[in-house]
Amino acid sequence: MDTQGVTADPQLQQFIEVESQKQRFQQLVHQMTDVCWEKCMDKPGPKLDSRTETCFINCVERFIDTSQFILNRLEQTQRGRGSLSETMSD
Repeated sequence: MDTQGVTADPQLQQFIEVESQKQRFQQLVHQMTDVCWEKCMDKPGPKLDSRTETCFINCVERFIDTSQFILNRLEQTQRGRGSLSETMSD
């Protein structure tokens, strides 16, 4: 049997990556919903008052900003480690 047969199909790998990204996005939306609901919703009613609506908008924007900041920091850290390991291997 050929050992190359063990290598995963690139289309399958792409599909799995896309599905994983979708799952991470769904988890992020659920987490954001939980956090903002607990923070902003005093008493559920037939419609949102302006204070609650503003709270939700601010909460979602801060959640997105924070998530983006964390992702950027992780990318910087990964790049820093990559260049450090390249330097060490020279």
